[in-house]
Amino acid sequence: MTGSYPSTRLRRNRKDAWSRALVAEHRLDVQDLIWPVFVKEGTKERTPIASMPGVFRLSVDLLVHSAKHAHSIGIPAIAIFPVVDSSLKSLGAEESYNEHNLLCRAVKEIKNAVPGLGIICDVALDPYTTHGHDGIVENNDVENDATTQVLCKQAIVQARAGCDIVAPSDMMDGRVGAIRAALDKEHFQHVRILSYAAKYASAFYGPFREAVGSAGNLGKADKRTYQMDPANAAEALREVALDIAEGADMVMVKPGMPYLDIIKAVKEQFSVPVFAYQVSGEYAMLKAVGEQGWLDFEAVMLESLLAFKRAGATGIFTYAALEVAAGL
Repeated sequence: MTGSYPSTRLRRNRKDAWSRALVAEHRLDVQDLIWPVFVKEGTKERTPIASMPGVFRLSVDLLVHSAKHAHSIGIPAIAIFPVVDSSLKSLGAEESYNEHNLLCRAVKEIKNAVPGLGIICDVALDPYTTHGHDGIVENNDVENDATTQVLCKQAIVQARAGCDIVAPSDMMDGRVGAIRAALDKEHFQHVRILSYAAKYASAFYGPFREAVGSAGNLGKADKRTYQMDPANAAEALREVALDIAEGADMVMVKPGMPYLDIIKAVKEQFSVPVFAYQVSGEYAMLKAVGEQGWLDFEAVMLESLLAFKRAGATGIFTYAALEVAAGL
């Protein structure tokens, strides 16, 4: 075939690396990454998590060191999850609102050492309960309003410790409005709320539950009475709308990759920042196939994270944040 046929050749813009970069519709940047970390008691403690290769439970001193490194390479924020000693767990999750608990101590230390690094704290009771649920259990059910009262206490001690963003992940009805009112009453108007507005009852959370030590407590029970049914999409939009109306500054869709359609729908319908969480199971799958040599881990990780951006995610929680940031 000769001449100008075809006149439109989309491959022209793909010919060189510079032209591909010039016409790229979406980009992944270090500023898009939030690094979830696990903190444990002790000193100079660094414990590997078997189901999450490359991820560790760190004592506060080592976490402070890692936080400094994350900040130095441009990561804007970390999300801290505590590994709570079993002796401190209870039916009422009282340790969750102890202002001297492990999480609060870690927040204070990191904020003092790296004031420019954003700190996000999970607001949920599962690390602190003997049954592994995200709330207060009464009559074999997770009680919505009783749980919300405890969540407000938890959010207050986190704010006092220096947390910048509280992130309720419990999926109780009305908890965003209650937490906002509680924070404002205590003069924490500047503390933002990142609501896990569409958190699904997913099978992808397994490694995380092992990491924080709640898997054994939960046993064979599930969280389907409060986390969302994976079959539902329209319901996610209702959840997001309610949380925004109650004062959420940002919203989360969790898990990430299996719910790209939800991320896209939320972004298109609401004018708020939308975050995606590449959860433990997603990370573990990619890491495992990479270690087997079946796929290039760095390549598939970058492709996966770019998919979140393409779907409309403002930012992404990923356990690979340090590796990705170094690559970028």
